[in-house]
Amino acid sequence: MQTANMITQNKAAAAIGLKAAVRILDKWQASGEQGEAILRVSHSTYARARRGDIGEIKLDSDQLARISYLLNIHAALRMLFENPDNLYGFVSMENYNPYFNGRTPLEVMSSGDFAALYETFKRIDSLRGAQW
Repeated sequence: MQTANMITQNKAAAAIGLKAAVRILDKWQASGEQGEAILRVSHSTYARARRGDIGEIKLDSDQLARISYLLNIHAALRMLFENPDNLYGFVSMENYNPYFNGRTPLEVMSSGDFAALYETFKRIDSLRGAQW
């Protein structure tokens, strides 16, 4: 059984993760609709996270996994690229490798499909040797 303190810590950690994910999506120049679909959060939750006034929030396991994958995509890109234009622009570049077939990673992830987020992570992670 969780204590009130553990629940509060979980909600605070969820809010921190959500705010970090939204900051990354902003740097990727994702629209609000794209970010909401990728993270599977409501428009109001996304807007509050964007403003940084989310406080504590309860997210379900799917939403937490989405945040985790997004943060791991960003970490993999940081290992691959030092140049900010590449680091933040990669997800908006057309990709002609299998699976993307000319679409951008951001476009693929924006479908809102969890598998699309996972597959995007897997392919970006493989560029750096998939050492997670």
